[in-house]
Amino acid sequence: MVSKEEILTALSGVNEPELHKDLVSLNMVEDIQINDSKVSFKVVLTTPACPLKETIEKQAREAVMALEGVKDVNVVLDARVRSDGQNREMLALPIRNAVAIASGKGGVGKSTVSVNVAVTLASKGARVGLLDADIYGPNVPTMMGVGDLPAPVNGRIMPAEAYGVKVMSIGFMVRPGQPLIWRGPMLHTAIRQFLADVEWGELDYLIIDLPPGTGDAQLSLIQTLPLSGGVIVTLPQLVSLEDAGRGLQMFRELKVPVLGVVENMSYLLMPDGSKMDLFGTGGGKTLADRMETPFLGSIPVDAAVRIGGDSGKPITLADPENGSAKALIEITEKIAAQVSILAVSREQKEGVS
Repeated sequence: MVSKEEILTALSGVNEPELHKDLVSLNMVEDIQINDSKVSFKVVLTTPACPLKETIEKQAREAVMALEGVKDVNVVLDARVRSDGQNREMLALPIRNAVAIASGKGGVGKSTVSVNVAVTLASKGARVGLLDADIYGPNVPTMMGVGDLPAPVNGRIMPAEAYGVKVMSIGFMVRPGQPLIWRGPMLHTAIRQFLADVEWGELDYLIIDLPPGTGDAQLSLIQTLPLSGGVIVTLPQLVSLEDAGRGLQMFRELKVPVLGVVENMSYLLMPDGSKMDLFGTGGGKTLADRMETPFLGSIPVDAAVRIGGDSGKPITLADPENGSAKALIEITEKIAAQVSILAVSREQKEGVS
């Protein structure tokens, strides 16, 4: 009969493709059970949104099946999101990872990316919060299909919930169409309240929809909440790229890791299968290459994305087979992978088990 040590030795030859380490050294193998010629074990992924989980499962099964005396292998996939190790105790926030979605320019689809990343992570089993930090133009409540906050509990603000995501926005607190004419100190107070006074609970990911630009709101958020990383959303054209580059540089100057660049509205897919480049082409990839940061993907122009946002039904849930939805799901998985890479790298550097 095969031994536990032999199984671990076999699995030590299976690498996690994104992390470039073997499953055993990453402490991803648990609960090994041996029953004569049958073996079962659990592989605990670093995120439920792992883009290569099928590959990992297949290679782990094949590695153990190759052992003498093994005739059947059952691999159970689980996930335990690693923490980025940032100290958020001053805000009493049990949040493992906080990811800001930013742009240097308005109208590029930053909120669309934020909403769909949040609901996709939640649909895969993660505990997710979504903070709409766009104080002047809060669109998240509409895009998530929620209009009101629950009643406070013990003096704490309770976030709204939709699609398994906890949601907070200034949009819940002002009348529709009411402008907010606030200076920097008021912005800072509001953002801090959204973090410290909201009952977020334990979260694997807090996704933050930042306002466009590189001003008071961005600075207040980043100074108040340690971030795991930031994502830049851009359109392909030159003007958008210039602004996106400023947003990316803002993250770097504030010591926030840049997880990558997303190019939105990349092309329009025509009925004959050809692509029309409405705003140019390849700009997001060019920016990512120039700034030496990952390119996370391109999202085509599609009316269904706009309809999903207006109706409060995010496209990745409403129509996951849609081309834009598939692109957003893949981008979400890449963001989760980048967050895991940073977290595991920190653990190994600091000797955290």
